[in-house]
Amino acid sequence: MYGVGERVNPFNWELGGDGNAGEGHGWRAPWLSGSSLFMLKMEINLDMEKQSFLKVMNMPSHPIPDLSVFVRAVDLGSFAAVGAETGLTASGVSRIVTRLERRLGVALLHRTTRRLVLTQEGETFLAHARSILAAVEAAEADVASVHGRPRGMIRINSGTAFARRRLARWLPQFMEQYPDIRIDLTVSDHRIDPISEQIDVTIRVGPLADSDLIAVRLGEVRRIIVGSPQYLERNGVPEQPSDLMRHNCLQLSGYARLAQWPMFEHGKPMAIPVNGTIRSDSAELLLDLALAGAGLIRLGDFLGEEALREGRLVPLLSHCHDDDPQPITALILPGRQAIPRVRAFVDFLKANC
Repeated sequence: MYGVGERVNPFNWELGGDGNAGEGHGWRAPWLSGSSLFMLKMEINLDMEKQSFLKVMNMPSHPIPDLSVFVRAVDLGSFAAVGAETGLTASGVSRIVTRLERRLGVALLHRTTRRLVLTQEGETFLAHARSILAAVEAAEADVASVHGRPRGMIRINSGTAFARRRLARWLPQFMEQYPDIRIDLTVSDHRIDPISEQIDVTIRVGPLADSDLIAVRLGEVRRIIVGSPQYLERNGVPEQPSDLMRHNCLQLSGYARLAQWPMFEHGKPMAIPVNGTIRSDSAELLLDLALAGAGLIRLGDFLGEEALREGRLVPLLSHCHDDDPQPITALILPGRQAIPRVRAFVDFLKANC
């Protein structure tokens, strides 16, 4: 029998001098050599890892977090990326997806060393998973705003020109109306993937590619051809479409359809292949160059309205230019359109565009 508080050593292993185990900090069996002790430790660690794996795979789980992990794995393309985002290990993320597959009885993903590929069942399940997660978020937002105003974070993406010329002017008014909403605005003239980056509202000017995003038309933009008084004084004023071919025309790169400027001649549509010494992927930069007298520019009306009003730019060829009206569109992640804060922001944009 052992007394209360007595250190128990049922295997008669030796204790360290301080009463703790071998080398002062662990049990040591006198009959084990160093190599045998190492092997024993390895077996114990492997067994613990196995038991941990079985525990994770068999423990009761709530489906919503599992759905979220699965959707993010598809969006980001790897378990490691989801792990970096959530603080889990890649193997932990893999186990969650495997547990979800076991519950469903089907494979949702094909795993390769380079990427994850949805199975046919995975594609079907992904659409439902997105809808479920969006519905949960919308329900939480509705409940949170029952006794108050819409609240929470809205993630927005916009091109530089629209952000500077429109959003910068409108957002203070929106924030005054909805003080409990916070804005995370990213500005880029390069197209992004709203789904993988989880952007609630993406604002696009111009034609749209096919996607699963919800498209809400906000308004339209029309193109204008302009030049500065200084440039026109040096180079003359173009009077007809063909005159553009002898002028320095600043061009926006990355959009093939903008390399030719659409015009009308004798009532018939035609495209003028313009040339210039400067191309850029920034409409704002091209506007600054046009204001400095570097050349003519064709741009959206909202971008040049202030300079036109102040006389720093002069409209050209309006009698024969095809102003090519294009939509301004808000692209919303599926299901997010029902969230009060997102709905409030999109309605605000529609009222102002």
